[in-house]
Amino acid sequence: MSRRIDRVEHLIKQEISLIFLYKLQDKFQDTTFGFITITSVKVSPDLKTAKIYLSVFEKEKREFVLEKVKGVAGYIRTELASRIRIKFVPELKFFIDDTLDYVEKIEGLIKKIHEDDNKRND
Repeated sequence: MSRRIDRVEHLIKQEISLIFLYKLQDKFQDTTFGFITITSVKVSPDLKTAKIYLSVFEKEKREFVLEKVKGVAGYIRTELASRIRIKFVPELKFFIDDTLDYVEKIEGLIKKIHEDDNKRND
């Protein structure tokens, strides 16, 4: 992967995090986005598309929050365009990052294995 793409990904992640923190909460006060973290950004090699991965603290609100964020993607892109200097601002596509769910599941399985081993050894 090129260094330029890495820098663009980092910059987009940083700026979108600030947009969520300051702009969205102010502009869309009627919508509660909850606690959202931008976990990663993956930009296509041609810099035309950016996949933004979100982690939403409240599991039951994930789909609701994702739909709301997709609904304001144009606003987020406009804000991003005013903050970064790049020839073309990529199209933003938002996804839920479920990596933490996977980690929790694996940790639970490992814990269960250790408990079963301890029961057998006793």
